[in-house]
Amino acid sequence: MASNAPTTPVNADEVSTLGQRWYVLIIMMLAYTINIADRYVMSTVLEPIRLELKLTDSGVAFLTGVSLALFYVTMGIPLSWIADRYNRKNLLAISMAVWSAMTAFCGLSQGYMQLLLARIGVGIGEAGGTPSCNSIVADYFPASRRAMAMTVFALGAPIGAWLGADMAGAVAATYGWRYAFFVLGVPGVVLALVVYLTIKEPARGRLDAVSDQPAPPILETLKFLWSQKAAVHAMMGSGLSALWGWGLMWFTPTFIQRTYGLDVGEAGAVVGPIHLVMGIAASLFTAWLVARPAYTDPRKILRLLGVVTGLATIPSIIAYYTQSLGVATVMWWIFIPAIYFYIGPAFSLAQNLAPPKMRAMFIAISLLIANVFNLIVAPQGVGLLSDYFAGPAGADAASLRLALLVLAPTGFWAAWHYWRAEKYIIEDQKRAVGYV
Repeated sequence: MASNAPTTPVNADEVSTLGQRWYVLIIMMLAYTINIADRYVMSTVLEPIRLELKLTDSGVAFLTGVSLALFYVTMGIPLSWIADRYNRKNLLAISMAVWSAMTAFCGLSQGYMQLLLARIGVGIGEAGGTPSCNSIVADYFPASRRAMAMTVFALGAPIGAWLGADMAGAVAATYGWRYAFFVLGVPGVVLALVVYLTIKEPARGRLDAVSDQPAPPILETLKFLWSQKAAVHAMMGSGLSALWGWGLMWFTPTFIQRTYGLDVGEAGAVVGPIHLVMGIAASLFTAWLVARPAYTDPRKILRLLGVVTGLATIPSIIAYYTQSLGVATVMWWIFIPAIYFYIGPAFSLAQNLAPPKMRAMFIAISLLIANVFNLIVAPQGVGLLSDYFAGPAGADAASLRLALLVLAPTGFWAAWHYWRAEKYIIEDQKRAVGYV
């Protein structure tokens, strides 16, 4: 792939209007919003489900995170192979319809096995979503604008997390946990129809300075990825950021309920506004910042990610160490924005380190790493540690606190990988897309 003869990239204004580009970007952001909301509603209603189904912490962790993740990560590679070769818009619409319908089916579940199968369905559907969105956006925005575009796209994370925490918590407190799945599942089916009817499939790689070559085999893509040291470190950094930040978020509503005696709606109201206000603020600030001329240098983006992640790790530790809800809430207001700050830049780094015909696969591999850490290692690890620390008496607030404190320092590990990627990023990006 590195030997492809470079060509002059098409100017974005020649193939789409500003309004068209932003319409596509907003729709992709809404798709990501539904993706995150449908995924993380489970963390809000974790405790009511655990109590109703009489599960341990490790048992409910398998039901909520691992069951989704095993199929999300295994289906991610083949669906991204399809996205790199066939119509991405159609794949996105089908995937969204599947994961949204299965989210609604979670609310219809009458037992453990039905809920487990519905969560597996959510994972299969979501596997085709984010890689398709990323690849479509990359063909509407050139490399110099992708960090900004992907940060706007990443606004879906705080909005989706707010829907999955605050709104779902309020619905669950009033009508029961099953209704929280209904109100988040149905809108996604409608949005899938909007995607299918209104989004135009762009020509692949039209904004990049590379020749039009057939999509390579998976092994060739993996070989090229391994040769891109910046990509390896950037993917590990974003994966560990997910392990650290989003891993902590899985059990935070349950931690609040057990430690401070709040119900599911009250716990959702503690973290929901933080996701909405500070998540959006962090994403918008990141979009503004990386759109500055100085941040066309990708080394500065990596430096920024490393500094922010490293500093935010400190309040993430304090939040689960303190015995005061007031102090913990202040720490969450400082720490939670950082779990949104990295998303857009990390997506853009993966895009710019991949040739166009490998782009969806690069995103899928990045998501595979992140979701193994975030959806398997983090919830299952915290659940097992909580059960271990609790002993025969069963998991409680103290055991969950200790388990979360084991996880919190991993933010420092993520920061180290961002720092290492800075050394290789310039040459690796030139090799992938032809320019920096």
